[in-house]
Amino acid sequence: MYLQIILNLPVDRPFTYSYTPEPDGKGFSPEIGKRAEIMFGNRRTTGFITGMSDGIPESCPVDKSKIRPVNRILDEEPLFGQELIETAAWISRYYLCSFGEAVFAMLPSGRREAAAAGISFTDDIAESHENILSEEQTEAVRGILEFPAEKSLFHYLYGPTGSGKTEVFLQLAERTLASGKGVIYLVPEIGLTGQVVSSITKRFGDTAAILHSGLTPGKKLREWKRIMHREARVIIGARSAVFAPVPELGLIIIDEEHDASYKSQTTPRYHARQVAMHRCTAIGIPLVMGSATPSAEAWHMMNRNVIIRHTLSRRLAGGEMPSLQCVDLNRFPADGCISKPLEDELRKTLDSGHQAILFLNRRGFTHFFRCNSCGFELECKNCSVPLTYHRNENRLRCHYCGWSAAPPESCPKCGSLDIGSSGFGTEFIEAETRAKFPNARIIRIDTDSLKKKDELLEKLDEFKCGKYDIMLGTQMVAKGLNFPNLQTAGIILADTGLHMPDFRAGERTFSLITQVAGRAGRYIPDGKVIVQTYSPACDPVFFACKGKTEDFYRNELGFRELTGFPPFSRLIRIVFRSYSEKTARETAAEAAEILKSGAARYAEIIGPAECPVYRISGNFRWQILLKGKSMAPLQAMARSLQGRSHSQDVYIEYDVDPVSLL
Repeated sequence: MYLQIILNLPVDRPFTYSYTPEPDGKGFSPEIGKRAEIMFGNRRTTGFITGMSDGIPESCPVDKSKIRPVNRILDEEPLFGQELIETAAWISRYYLCSFGEAVFAMLPSGRREAAAAGISFTDDIAESHENILSEEQTEAVRGILEFPAEKSLFHYLYGPTGSGKTEVFLQLAERTLASGKGVIYLVPEIGLTGQVVSSITKRFGDTAAILHSGLTPGKKLREWKRIMHREARVIIGARSAVFAPVPELGLIIIDEEHDASYKSQTTPRYHARQVAMHRCTAIGIPLVMGSATPSAEAWHMMNRNVIIRHTLSRRLAGGEMPSLQCVDLNRFPADGCISKPLEDELRKTLDSGHQAILFLNRRGFTHFFRCNSCGFELECKNCSVPLTYHRNENRLRCHYCGWSAAPPESCPKCGSLDIGSSGFGTEFIEAETRAKFPNARIIRIDTDSLKKKDELLEKLDEFKCGKYDIMLGTQMVAKGLNFPNLQTAGIILADTGLHMPDFRAGERTFSLITQVAGRAGRYIPDGKVIVQTYSPACDPVFFACKGKTEDFYRNELGFRELTGFPPFSRLIRIVFRSYSEKTARETAAEAAEILKSGAARYAEIIGPAECPVYRISGNFRWQILLKGKSMAPLQAMARSLQGRSHSQDVYIEYDVDPVSLL
């Protein structure tokens, strides 16, 4: 017997191996969807069986004498069925990767099952919670379940933070389970959405399974098999959980749909929203998304009724929406990073026994090292980005590749002693906050301060329980977290990502301000949000501070239409990276000529040009953007490039529907 086996390689064909049953009858028999251990060249590796035949396949390019046998079959039962095979084939076509790369992105890689799952719910008792819904929530549940499938399968639950979106999701999941169907519930990042995960697991007990990158391959394999055997019917997870092999799948939920972490940054560069749309369409089941700040693409599809909007307009826990105050930093003297209005509001909050959070999307003590005489900025030797100073270790560190160095005593360029650091990070804010509020209990949460597994959830729980008065942090404090005693939220610098050379910069800034603001005053009156900025009149900041969401999207979509960016066009980003600057540049130029010679009608080729972040981990980066009204012609152009040979010193990335152009 001959087996067709795919590997995790950028090669768009299977490899043929022979199989002979073991004489003692031991071992597993081959089936499509099982894994086989094989020798590939001189190394032992694992592949998935995608075809079986008694004779040598016609597509096999080698002589029978050169076909090698499989070492052994690893699985007692297949790990995927026809629906996931078809999903992998679609990912391969749409995201310009090999079928093998698509399959390996979907499936667990553990050799054997772990003895226990990553998180056990055996002590939890599944209960039916008949929570009383508001009129808006009831209408949303009814509207989604009763909406004619032939009109649309896609639904969006839109409303401010605290308006009860999670309870609607849980009610939909309960009713789907009651009908004998399974549910996939996607969250941006398991570590940042522990409260949502806790709600789901309390509601569904041992019928819940968690899939995330923190599980070992063996534990993920065990959870995968629990799902296949119908032991788990509600699957919670981050991006890759969209591939869960749920028998009789009846519903997919995407919480915080706007979040960029749903887009993979490694091959295949899929977006969980697009994959969910494909699976739901293929099976004929509803997809329900939700956010207080929908992506511009989702808002545009809601306007066109491709996605059906269901609105929740009020907070349910008693707290009103917080008042937002925009502090123009141009009008206040540079006295640290906490302005007088923010300092006064923090004092009121602490005096009243409530809590506050301070947010800055930047780690480290200061932003960048600069010479005040010649203007020289110290950059990473491997990346074209400034180094960030970390006071705790007295090192300058690159947040892209991790390289670090001791701070120089004089300017490396001109020798001046007039040197220092500009900007500020979470360490700097922590030092200033402790100085201004010496009696406050302060906790900092960012990647640098988290050293142990589960430390993030521990610190968040401690803040929720009132062990700290002020929490400082990066994006970890902005997403989906619920703190009953939180009254004030301060955004240290709203401009952080506003001036990035990326057409989504305004959308991200608006979303960030709105999401951080949503943490304040959810259970108590007089919630307050202080937004510090140097650009108070800039549209994303202005509309976020005024709470004018619809005005922002109308303005943003008008700008996108005028400039021809998504959702009014489609994009494919092709990045060329190499340790040789010359090779990367020349390969990108050659690729541009090839693309121009076979350019589709109405397709625009932008570049080649240096990437905004030109160098990362020693690799020089050039990019070409393909832009057009529809995706298929752009994909055909990119495939014509994939079929050409190029320097082996250059790695080419194909990113369909990119979320970042940096």
